[in-house]
Amino acid sequence: MNDRLASIRQEILDGIEAHVESRAAAFELRKQFLDSKTGKIGQLLKEMKSIAPEERAGFGKSVNELKEWAQQRFMELDEKMKAKELQRRYESEKIDVTMPAEGVITGNLHPITQIRNQLIEVFTGMGFEVVETREIENDYYNFTALNTPKDHPARDMQDTFYLSPEFLLATQTSAAQIHTMEKKKPPIKMIAAPGKVFRSDDDATHSPMFHQLEGLVVDKKITLCDLKGMLDVFVKKIYGEEATTRLRPSYFPFTEPSVEVDVSCFACGGKGCKLCKGTGWIEILGAGIVNKKVLENCGIDSENYSGLAFGIGLERTAMLKYGINNIKLLFESDLRVLQQINDN
Repeated sequence: MNDRLASIRQEILDGIEAHVESRAAAFELRKQFLDSKTGKIGQLLKEMKSIAPEERAGFGKSVNELKEWAQQRFMELDEKMKAKELQRRYESEKIDVTMPAEGVITGNLHPITQIRNQLIEVFTGMGFEVVETREIENDYYNFTALNTPKDHPARDMQDTFYLSPEFLLATQTSAAQIHTMEKKKPPIKMIAAPGKVFRSDDDATHSPMFHQLEGLVVDKKITLCDLKGMLDVFVKKIYGEEATTRLRPSYFPFTEPSVEVDVSCFACGGKGCKLCKGTGWIEILGAGIVNKKVLENCGIDSENYSGLAFGIGLERTAMLKYGINNIKLLFESDLRVLQQINDN
C-alpha cells in the first residue's frame, strides 16, 4: 500500500512537471487526484473497508497526509500559473510609449442638424417663437385650411402618402401655422421647428422624406417689404454678408401675392457660374403674403390683419451652403462627407 501511495505522489509530481502550462490545466490535473468522487486519492479512502481493522488507522493517516501534501502542491501550482498568466498578459498589453500616437477621428454634427441649429438661432434672434410640428396630419390642416382646392395636384396619391382617407404623412410643415393661428391671437411671430415632411419624389435633388422650416408673421400692416427685409437678414447670416435676395412672382394656394425667393450667387458673386447656371441667382425658398382665406379659416380678421409666410427646405439650404450635389449623401452618413462639414 505504501508503494501505491508513493506511486500516486510521483504521478502528481510528473504531471506537474510535464503537462501544466495554465491554471486550467492545473485544475484538470488536480481534479484527477483530489476530486471527491472520481479522484485517485478519494478512491483510496473508499477502500478503507477492505483494510484489516488493525491497519485502518495507519492507512487512513497515510492517505490524509498524501491528500494534504497534494492540496499544498496544487495550491502552490495555482499561484505559480496565476503569476505566469499575469506576466503573459502584461507582455501582450505592453505599450511602446516611443511610438507615434494614433490619430483620433472626432465626430461632427450632421449637416442637417447644423443648418437646423443655425436657422433656429437666426430666427429666434429676430424674435420668432419656435413651435413643434407633426409628422402625421389630417387632410384639413395639411390642405383645406391652407386654401388648397380639392382638385389640386398636391392632393394626388402620386404626391402624397395617405394613411387613410382622412390622415396622411405631412407634405409640408405649414400646418403648424394653422394650429398656431387657431390657438393664438395676433400679433403672431413663429417658426415651425424644422421637421420631417413626406412626398412621393425621388431624384438627385429630392427625397421622399426631407426637412422644412416654416415661418409666419401676422400683425397689422404686414407687407412684402417686411418679408424681403427679414429674408435679407436670413441669407446674410447663412450665406455671407455679401448675399442679397430678389423676389419673383409665383403661385401658392395659401399666399397672395406669392413669390419665389432667390439669393445672389455666393460662389461667383453674381457674375454667373456653374452653380447659378450663369444667372447670378439661386432659388432658395417660396414665400408670400398670407391669403385672406387662410386667415379667415383661423378666425382672424383679414381686414385688420395681414401676414407673411415662408418655407425653407433644410436639405436644399445645406446642399447649397456646403457644396453637396446629391441629396442622397445627406442620408448615407458617409464619414468622408460629414468630416468635411463643420460650422461649430
